Amino acid sequence: MAIIEEGFVFEKETHLTVMKTSLFFAGDGFAVYDCHGQLVFRVDSYGPDARDAGELVLMDPNGRCLLTVRRKRPSLHQRWEGFLGDGWEGKKPIFSVRRSSIIGRSNMTVELFGERTEEYHIEGQFANRNCTIYDSAKETMAEIRRKVDATANVMLGKDVFLLTLKPGFDGAFAMGLVLVLDQINGDDGDDDGDVDPTTDCNLSS
Repeated sequence: MAIIEEGFVFEKETHLTVMKTSLFFAGDGFAVYDCHGQLVFRVDSYGPDARDAGELVLMDPNGRCLLTVRRKRPSLHQRWEGFLGDGWEGKKPIFSVRRSSIIGRSNMTVELFGERTEEYHIEGQFANRNCTIYDSAKETMAEIRRKVDATANVMLGKDVFLLTLKPGFDGAFAMGLVLVLDQINGDDGDDDGDVDPTTDCNLSS
């Protein structure tokens, strides 16, 4: 089901390698690759045009703005909202993310707005890159896990991780949730060295 864009809804289970570009630049940028090493998404948050710390924009490989996520202030539950395209002024959010409880930050509730209201839940520890996105029927839609270098059988640091999408789940929407989780957790990453995203093509479904 397309939430952001049909072109990012995959028919088969898809493994994406998510890399925080703070490895190379200051800020909270990301580069996301498929198992063939092709860039799928990017987030730039550095340089003279860097935005407010409470706002991030998800782009396609060509720099086209797909989604803007923005922290809603004030909010006891650290509520974030997502808007289609670039910017949020004059727009209605298409989804919101908030902590399920004021105490702790492990579980999140995602509300989808629009023609069909829907709710998702995120459970687990994003800081440890170990969490799952469920729909309202408790079906797994996406998973975030630590990435293992298959050639050396070594687990990489937390600045590089896997985003596994179940068939039919919007990858751009999932990546938007990753941006919010990263901002809420605000953890510092590790130095991971060189990464080969193509090692995930042969992961079992």
